[in-house]
Amino acid sequence: MIQRFYLPLILIFLLVFQGLAMSLLPANLAYSDLLITPHWVLVILILITVFFDNDDTYYSLLYAILFGLLIDMVYTSILGVYMFTYGIVIYLLHGFKKMLHGNFIVAVLLAVLGLVLTELLLYTIYSFVQVTQMTWEVFLTKRMLPTGIANLLFFLLAYPIIKGKLEKWAANLLSN
Repeated sequence: MIQRFYLPLILIFLLVFQGLAMSLLPANLAYSDLLITPHWVLVILILITVFFDNDDTYYSLLYAILFGLLIDMVYTSILGVYMFTYGIVIYLLHGFKKMLHGNFIVAVLLAVLGLVLTELLLYTIYSFVQVTQMTWEVFLTKRMLPTGIANLLFFLLAYPIIKGKLEKWAANLLSN
């Protein structure tokens, strides 16, 4: 019964700490011209999609919409951008996951795809509403690449810690 609260608590914890992530970086990275955006919540949502959700359950999508809205309310000036982006990306990854077996390689590929799609959607939306004036080349080299690498490193750290727990919680959910 209490396990039902583990995922939201983990996501809330990461939501708070991803806002502090830039202060954890060395000064030469934090104050450089690179724009690193932590997407820790998204990374865990991708792991939930691969290792917790079944083909007919959409817990990760529900959490993506809820925590996307929370990210919008806490960290951005426009409501709905992260909610829409995280929702669409997790929905697409859930569809891909139905065709693939959940293992490390698939999880890495889905994480890379999810991070790239998220950054592309965010850039497109913010460009459309003229929040950002960043050129495509600057976006690719100064934001997408550093953000992707940083979040992939977080994925590689989180994977061995959370994969087994997600599979165990999913099995417990099925047995109840």
